[in-house]
Amino acid sequence: MSRIKKETSEDIQLRKQQETVESLQKKFVVVHDFKDLKDNNKLYFKGDSFPKQVTGNIDEERIKALSSTKNKMNRVLITEQV
Repeated sequence: MSRIKKETSEDIQLRKQQETVESLQKKFVVVHDFKDLKDNNKLYFKGDSFPKQVTGNIDEERIKALSSTKNKMNRVLITEQV
């Protein structure tokens, strides 16, 4: 018999924390100038590293928004640096 484990709120929180750590370990580069409205209006210019300072508060959802068109500018603003 196989048992299906239900994901608890603790499991979800742990998974989100792991995703955040993985995102912070990745390096991103700015591909379009923008003002980061969620980080004291910090300015980023094409070619800059993102984030400028690793503060530990950038989550996976923020990375997804900036690396897709699902943001206020409707443009890809950062890409993963290879």
